[in-house]
Amino acid sequence: MSDGARPAPGQRTPESAARGAVVIGGGLAGITAALALADAGVRVTLLEGRPRLGGLAFSFQRGELTVDNGQHVYLRCCTAYRWFLDRIEGAALAPLQDRLDVPVVDLAKPEGRRLGRLRRDPLPVPLHLGRSLAAYPHLSLAERASVGRAALALKGLDLADPTLDTQDFGSWLAAHGQSARAIEALWDLVGVATLNAVAGDSSLGLAAMVFKTGLLSDPGAADIGWAHVPLGELHDRLARKALDSAGVRTEVRSRVTSVSVMENGGWRVEVPGERIEADAVVLAVPQREAYELLPPGALDAPERLLEIGTAPILNVHVVYDRKVLARPFFAALGTPVQWVFDRTHASGLRSGQYLALSQSAAQDDIDLPVAELRARYVPELEKLLPGTRGAVIEDFFVTRERTATFAPTPGVGRLRPGARTKASGLYLAGAWTATGWPATMESAVRSGVSAADAALRALGRPRPSRLFAFEEAA
Repeated sequence: MSDGARPAPGQRTPESAARGAVVIGGGLAGITAALALADAGVRVTLLEGRPRLGGLAFSFQRGELTVDNGQHVYLRCCTAYRWFLDRIEGAALAPLQDRLDVPVVDLAKPEGRRLGRLRRDPLPVPLHLGRSLAAYPHLSLAERASVGRAALALKGLDLADPTLDTQDFGSWLAAHGQSARAIEALWDLVGVATLNAVAGDSSLGLAAMVFKTGLLSDPGAADIGWAHVPLGELHDRLARKALDSAGVRTEVRSRVTSVSVMENGGWRVEVPGERIEADAVVLAVPQREAYELLPPGALDAPERLLEIGTAPILNVHVVYDRKVLARPFFAALGTPVQWVFDRTHASGLRSGQYLALSQSAAQDDIDLPVAELRARYVPELEKLLPGTRGAVIEDFFVTRERTATFAPTPGVGRLRPGARTKASGLYLAGAWTATGWPATMESAVRSGVSAADAALRALGRPRPSRLFAFEEAA
């Protein structure tokens, strides 16, 4: 119901003639859907079972540190997430690089010769990466040439071709002359971080989308952005402020127990102690939770949601007593370490340095005890960063997201539903829905846009112009 005292279950109110919408789930998809509906004049209630907003992109306190559960980045081509940052007035807190520049350290090489860079020049596609690729020291001359040929072949793929989803990216790369080294040192360097799977486990359709959009669409498409503040500052505090300003009633610690259609065609959403009636409902929750809440007949084959696999991400957090890394981040080869980020300033650490290791596709490590992970990763950091060898570790801990993303396996495309269901007034949102993107913050926001768009059309409400300013998101 509206702001103020809650009515008894089933009680009618004067507002029942304009019940509005309920959004279930306070991650990026749900926040986006709620903002979009409210901006169009719909009365919105947002329900989140956790005590905070932000879904799987959140922060928590560990002593004096403010810790992100995982390192999240976005690219310049992520137009929907960039809109989201603008909408919550947080863009300045998560800036983009002026120009793509990724330091890549190869531990297999002698010290002093380990550093390579992937960066772009201010030239048209594909020349923008030509000089960087030609000088990339982690591939042989022949491998660099073969990478260029494979990139051109990738650029020619039709992303609308459904057969791409049935093939795996690794086999396609091998068929196009890519050595195991080229896959490790380039394709997986990017792909594992964006897809959360190695090339052999990834749908060609999703991989082609990532590389075509990020590297082969626009010279600046792959420029990297990341939050310079805790994620909770963006996805909880600023998001909640934007929702409040838009008139959204936001309830946390409110886990929905059922969603059902009423005799008049409206919807009833139940949480402990309250029933909320609505004209539209957006389910912006993980696929398994959506399956449990879906009423009969909403999807032709709801069991397909349970066939969408998940993939883990592990984050290793190390606090040193001194500065050991001079750059904001780097990627690594020849070591279990994948990406290392400096989180010192964002965490509020006043002395020393705080590094976060982001380990995607972490099936082998996700359940290892902390002591084993420390024994595995601290020596690797000592090899990669000479400054750590004399440093004291003030704190070491890990964060685990066992179901961080949906698994981008071949065939997953046929399992991902669109925003509309067969039940009038019920819509789906979440990075796992059919956005065309892998499980990223961009995909989550796009799904919220799609769900809101479908609901607004059904409600006969005009789209808010500021929502659809980015062409691709609709």
